[in-house]
Amino acid sequence: MRILHTSDWHLGQNFMNHSREREHAVLIDWVLEQVEAHAVDAVLIAGDIFDTGTPPSYARALYYRLIAQLHQRKVALLLLGGNHDSVSVLSESLPLLHHLNTTVIAATGDAAQHVITLPVRGSTQPGCIVCALPFIRPRDVLTSQAGQSAEDKQRNLQSAIQDTYAQVFAAAQALQAQLQAAHGTRVPIVATGHLTTVGASSNESVREIYVGALEAFPTSAFPPADYIALGHIHKPQKVGGLEHIRYCGSPIALGFDEAKQTKEVLLVDLNVHGLQTITPLATPVCQILASLTGNLASLPAQLQALAAQSSAEHPAWLEVTVQEDDYLPDVAARIDAMVQGLALQVLRVKRQRGTAMPQLFTEYGESLEALTPSDVFARRLVQETISTDVHQALHHRYQEVLASVHAGDAQ
Repeated sequence: MRILHTSDWHLGQNFMNHSREREHAVLIDWVLEQVEAHAVDAVLIAGDIFDTGTPPSYARALYYRLIAQLHQRKVALLLLGGNHDSVSVLSESLPLLHHLNTTVIAATGDAAQHVITLPVRGSTQPGCIVCALPFIRPRDVLTSQAGQSAEDKQRNLQSAIQDTYAQVFAAAQALQAQLQAAHGTRVPIVATGHLTTVGASSNESVREIYVGALEAFPTSAFPPADYIALGHIHKPQKVGGLEHIRYCGSPIALGFDEAKQTKEVLLVDLNVHGLQTITPLATPVCQILASLTGNLASLPAQLQALAAQSSAEHPAWLEVTVQEDDYLPDVAARIDAMVQGLALQVLRVKRQRGTAMPQLFTEYGESLEALTPSDVFARRLVQETISTDVHQALHHRYQEVLASVHAGDAQ
């Protein structure tokens, strides 16, 4: 049995007023090519199929094109709801999708409805059993109680999610025993999830879930499935160093912080003995996202080098962080002038001091109101790379100016 594990497509994403439609269309064509080239039996998307609960019409069209094309190839498709997905949108046309070899699990319900058998391609032979759990909303598994502390809520939610996995896994084991009795061979069990796990490395484009209740689900709380296919974290990775618990990551970069990641999907091979191999397949990049950092003297060379990798038809989308010269009021205009005539489109200009200034206060746990002007000036000097002599001269000059101001106020 060979599964293509992917997640976090975020169809319909509006990225700084730019559509990702072309990228997702290319991605679908590429996935269909991989399905044929690698003889894939089933495709599993572990949540966040859409970017919002009200996806635009073109995103729905891409979604149904994927379903129809996989059905034509006799490949089973299992879709799981994520925290970005709308339960009602994913639940549309479920009987119709069932006839198209597609199973959608949008929300948490009875254990039996989460036990799905995926067949070997083009047959009715069971290839694997899936504990198909989507993003688990607290209200689906937990009753809120008055007077609970944050620690109590976290502990109760973790216990409720763990119990949900245990119930579904027990039902999957019962089905596994039935199939083994009927066919004489063991059918492997796969579990899914759309959540943050302990030890997972995240990034800024991932929306935090279970805020104030459950920060991360421990790997020890998962059932002993042969493979655990996870979604929600956009960076591909093993969890806790365990080979069989994987985030496949998002197939395209969904933020500038993901621009340097190698995006991929995972080919997962299973047989009667369980997990055999996991093969990453790097996804194509048809829209360059880049994040550059430098001063106004070093940026032109970086921009020229990036433009050489781009095209006029599809210019690279760019975030620029300006160092040293970021005090200039016309920084954005200067950057725009630098990219004139280049296959580049600047979507965001950041000033390094804009992110550094809060550190003047948060590092010490103080507010601006609690500091004197001298305190602020001294801490600001510490952030600059200057010689001791210049540091002392600046500090001395500041004290002279301050004394002069105070003398003027006294008069």
